[in-house]
Amino acid sequence: MSAAALPSWNDGVARAAILDFVARVTQEGGVDFVPPAQRIATFDNDGTLWCEQPQQVQFYFARQRLEALVEKDPGLKTRQPFQAYLEHDMAAIKDLGKKGLFEVAVAVHAGMTEDAFANYARGWLAKTKHPKLGRLFKELVYRPQLELLEYLRTNGFKTFIVSGGGIDLIRAFAEEVYGIPPEQVIGSSVRLHFEMQDGRGVLMKEAELNSFDDREVKPANIGLHIGRRPIFAFGNSDGDLAMLRYVRTGEGPRLALLLHHDDAAREFAYDREFRFSPLAEALDKADEYGITLVSMQRDWKRVFDD
Repeated sequence: MSAAALPSWNDGVARAAILDFVARVTQEGGVDFVPPAQRIATFDNDGTLWCEQPQQVQFYFARQRLEALVEKDPGLKTRQPFQAYLEHDMAAIKDLGKKGLFEVAVAVHAGMTEDAFANYARGWLAKTKHPKLGRLFKELVYRPQLELLEYLRTNGFKTFIVSGGGIDLIRAFAEEVYGIPPEQVIGSSVRLHFEMQDGRGVLMKEAELNSFDDREVKPANIGLHIGRRPIFAFGNSDGDLAMLRYVRTGEGPRLALLLHHDDAAREFAYDREFRFSPLAEALDKADEYGITLVSMQRDWKRVFDD
């Protein structure tokens, strides 16, 4: 099976590490055997499973909603952080950072039910294209990662997304695109409250951040929502480093992987200069921390589906 596994991955250190790890933890009677219930794998989403350049998809999603709200409340045009997004002031947006982006998303989607949000998100994803690559955002998922998710599940792993992106936006497409059901998605979230509307119980979104699922919050939310330390993790930025180290430093066999975007020809090349989600410490100390580096240019035969 190994010879046919991961066909969009080139032979090399990264592919060999994955195949060796899965073989060891699934060999019954072997010294590294891990029971299926403990085979938990966590993946970041933005930049790990799908394209996050020139900005994360959450940026485009929130901005379109914000532009619609301005028609009802023109005063938003002169209030920060909304003004920066409406004027496409990239310097100000970068200063606000990834958390600032999510706080805008929180504000513009407040007052919606979860069901209404899910319908809105699915409709937006079904028609909205990447501004540079000209394809639907949900088509810009990485083929090698889709193969890896399926390979892990075929070998008894349960796959989770642990992302700094909005949990409800990811849940709107994760099952269709990744085969990951909504209950296996962890992400940044807003506060909710329950109320009755026309005899039906609904959950309403509030204009308040509940959890910003980035950096050290990721392992905390893994403990809170999964209840097991994963044995496999995949990320692409310093925002994932705490999760990768949490996984890597547990007992028994462990594998933590870090995707380096070094392929300007097929996607984008970036690392430490990406203000929203830089890759610096994790890149510099991958060897020291026992993290396996994955080069998009070297390790992947293709990036997207043709």
